Amino acid sequence: MSIEKIGEVEFGEELPTFTPDTSLETGSRFAEIAWGMRAARFSSHEKAKEEGLPAAMIPGILNQGYLVAMIHHWAPAAEVISVDTVFRAPVTADEAHSINGVVTDIDEENNKVEIDLTVANGQGETRVFGTAVIKLPG
Repeated sequence: MSIEKIGEVEFGEELPTFTPDTSLETGSRFAEIAWGMRAARFSSHEKAKEEGLPAAMIPGILNQGYLVAMIHHWAPAAEVISVDTVFRAPVTADEAHSINGVVTDIDEENNKVEIDLTVANGQGETRVFGTAVIKLPG
């Protein structure tokens, strides 16, 4: 179900799970195209391991973009006011991840909704968590 207005949102509502594209190719292309970063940590599992990482990473700003995409899949008319994230561990390329959200506050007077967000790997380990504030039509 797609949310169109603030009155349709329920406290504690879980947003539909979003599965981001965490392929090495996507992460590498994003890093290069988005800001000209050609760091091996985004394009090579072997080179990333040489840097002490478990594998190549998905860039942080791409993860944030996926969080916003999940919100817009749930509420296409939402205006995203803010997304505050904590990167607990790398989101590694070529590994399945899921993004989840839950409504933690509804301010009907100002048409704002707060959503807690998590990015977890296939083992259920939280890699990124945060909070978004969105505004919806009344």
